[in-house]
Amino acid sequence: MNESPKELLDTILGYLGFAFTIEEQERDGHPVLQIYTHEANLLIGRHDQTLDDLQYLVNRLLLAADPPGPRVVVDVEHHRDMRDDALIQKVQHLAEAVRNSGRPIQTEPLNSYDRRIIHNAFKEDPLIATWSPPEEARVKKITLRPRRKE
Repeated sequence: MNESPKELLDTILGYLGFAFTIEEQERDGHPVLQIYTHEANLLIGRHDQTLDDLQYLVNRLLLAADPPGPRVVVDVEHHRDMRDDALIQKVQHLAEAVRNSGRPIQTEPLNSYDRRIIHNAFKEDPLIATWSPPEEARVKKITLRPRRKE
């Protein structure tokens, strides 16, 4: 199975009976498969669960076919972009509270994709450090805390 990520997603959505178009893009060095459809809500699902599951499935199939393969982001009509921006803005408010008080604050439980977005957003911040517990839970909280002086 040497299908491209776009061909793989096209096959999956075709078998599910969706009418759609897929556009290949790139964001932060990762390929993005942008889906356009009149049934966007069905592909996004409640709490983005269907979209997350679809992305997970595509990446697992690609990994099985080509182990060092790239991580692909699956999005529906830029929904993930808008959600990511809103998440970062929300966590920026928490970070401001950490800067003002000097005390750590935890986020609500987040899935691995959202945690990655937040960790990347704060990796260059000179005042705020992020930390996630190492246990193998699907959703975990991130702790925002003042960065230690070196």
